[in-house]
Amino acid sequence: MAPKRPRGAGAFPKAVETPAPVMPDPASLYAALDLGTNSCRMLIAQPKGSQFHVIDSFSKSVQLGYGLESSGRLGRGSMNRTIAALRICKQKLQRHKVGHMRLVATEACRRAKNGKQFINQIRRETGLRLEIISPEEEARLAVISCAPLVSTKTEQLLVVDIGGGSTELVWIDLTNVPHRERPGAIMRLHRGFVQDPGPFAAAKVVDWISVPLGVATLRDQFEDVEDDAARFALMSWFFEEQLSKFSPYTAEQTREGFQIVGTSGTVTTVAASHLGLKRYDRTKVDGLRMTSDQIDAVIRDYLTLGPDGRRNDPRIGRDRQALIMSGSAILQALMRIWPTDRLSVADRGLREGLLYAQMSADGVLEDTPF
Repeated sequence: MAPKRPRGAGAFPKAVETPAPVMPDPASLYAALDLGTNSCRMLIAQPKGSQFHVIDSFSKSVQLGYGLESSGRLGRGSMNRTIAALRICKQKLQRHKVGHMRLVATEACRRAKNGKQFINQIRRETGLRLEIISPEEEARLAVISCAPLVSTKTEQLLVVDIGGGSTELVWIDLTNVPHRERPGAIMRLHRGFVQDPGPFAAAKVVDWISVPLGVATLRDQFEDVEDDAARFALMSWFFEEQLSKFSPYTAEQTREGFQIVGTSGTVTTVAASHLGLKRYDRTKVDGLRMTSDQIDAVIRDYLTLGPDGRRNDPRIGRDRQALIMSGSAILQALMRIWPTDRLSVADRGLREGLLYAQMSADGVLEDTPF
């Protein structure tokens, strides 16, 4: 006897309607674009509590500063690559109908003889209005992006932003700020390094410096040195010499109560190498704490690998291997001067600082300790 056919067999299943995703209100969206010496990066986000939620992003290595060290000018090929990347950014901004934005250029455009002309060319060809910001503002924006990573136990804070064309260092004294208010005091620095904090306890900026050497410009200065280890040592000591005018340079610093926050591709790559990540994972890297000894171990490993080994190391990546040793030379110089048990790795920087500053100025972030 044949089995009975189940009732409903062969019938089409009832269609289930998937609700369309709720698109964010364009008026609530903010964009931040950072055109640096090596990369063009953009974030589109909306406020969420005391932080923000990223809606879209873009990052492309354009090598805008290629050849700048020798010629003093932005090259035609570099500018063409950058224009192509910015056209993609323009498409994303139009697609999301972003209501608020700030688009900035940094060291390469500051230094190049034709930097301002290039900003005008960008406006003509893409419609995007970029502004060249000062080293102080660049440093300030990098600092506030790292505010959530500042420990409430930190008395002395050094924020380091290793860029493609320059490196910004900001030393902040938090001893007069109550423990719970310290991250918030850092966030308030978006108004300026010297300001009236009103009723709040103020973070004191002891000193800050913008060294016109980043991973690309430092590499270019020593590319004629063939020996790998010798080139690294020369880069590290040369960078340290540039810090002589930075007032905390000669001051001894105890490890207790001292924190360095490092924000750059160099610092995140060193962190990923320390963790042995073959595939980069921001959730594991951002906020990671490393000691000077752990950083030294990673850098020694890079030197042992040599150029070919670094090129094929999945922890470094082919897009980063050409710049990792110049960045490591800067990082090692800092660790030599100020050894620490707390270098906090920040996978964040100028873009995040631009977003925080815009949202904070508009009063759309919740008032929390951060």
